[in-house]
Amino acid sequence: MRKSLTAALISTALVGLPALAAAQDTLRVAGNFSQNTKQVAIEQAFFDGLGEAAGVQIGMNYNPMDVVGVKAPDALRLLRSGAFDVMSVQIGMASRDDPFFEGIDLIGVATDMGALRTVVEAYRSSFDQRLQEKFNAKALTLWPFGPQVFYCNEPIETLADLAGKKVRSFTPSMSAMLESLGATPVTLQFSEVYPALQRGVVSCGVTSPTSGNTGNWPEVTTHQLPLSVSGSVQGHFINLDTWNGFSAEEQAALEAEFQTLEDQLWDLAVSANEDAVACNTGADSCTDHKAFDMTLVEIGAEDRDRIKEVAETVVLPMWKETCNAVDPSCSETWNETAGAAAGLTIR
Repeated sequence: MRKSLTAALISTALVGLPALAAAQDTLRVAGNFSQNTKQVAIEQAFFDGLGEAAGVQIGMNYNPMDVVGVKAPDALRLLRSGAFDVMSVQIGMASRDDPFFEGIDLIGVATDMGALRTVVEAYRSSFDQRLQEKFNAKALTLWPFGPQVFYCNEPIETLADLAGKKVRSFTPSMSAMLESLGATPVTLQFSEVYPALQRGVVSCGVTSPTSGNTGNWPEVTTHQLPLSVSGSVQGHFINLDTWNGFSAEEQAALEAEFQTLEDQLWDLAVSANEDAVACNTGADSCTDHKAFDMTLVEIGAEDRDRIKEVAETVVLPMWKETCNAVDPSCSETWNETAGAAAGLTIR
């Protein structure tokens, strides 16, 4: 049964792929969703020039994951199977295979980019160790899309207005938050959200201002609540067998280049956010994104306090129960790493 499932996953992943070079040193790369044009442009340029920049003799076969028919929740299994050498992974969706990974970006724990980077760095070593042990893959980058905020296709003034609405979610802790607010979470990957908003399958969606803008979400939404609930942390992971095929010197050179990529994507998450909000809402300061005319909702202190309360009373206890059922040391590891960095403790 397991062999059949793996074969099916590989077959699905490879649909539409151009013919690969016969040489073993051609990396098969599944990048981000093509709608995320700014991130994909950075990725494409990076992978196109990686071999030369690192001084490593490798070819490259890069495609956005939606172009090759890959679903975000399948990424870790596809890496473990060897269907791809490198994948851009949406960690929140892939964490359904192991809740430990969601601990890097739990809802309400780090709601600004500075705090998030501190948490990510604290959790990185434990995250990578578990990734290697359970999915035969190594983390080369960890970075966020940016503050995750609410886009709605009907008027919204506060978090309380989400009650009774169907809202796009992409992580278990986000779903728990939405349920605690009286909303119904609907799990959708990024490429599915625009048509869902357009058809009224969901009333609201959560993503970064930049991703929402480049994905044209303002075409099918009217109100933006810029209350950040997380950072949507992503990663570029490499199959461990592929990685171990490089010499120590090549690995060091590749790691240095991937660090440069990570820094670029962190910079984009921070710098592009303000302009994306301005462009989404038709402000005069809009420069680098497409201009729309959404209504920008003012964030009240009550909503900020509510997200913190949800994190402490709903998200962390829920995650502890789920993760400790898989590994009893899960919450202890989180407390010593991400929790210590965030000033929070799971009890």
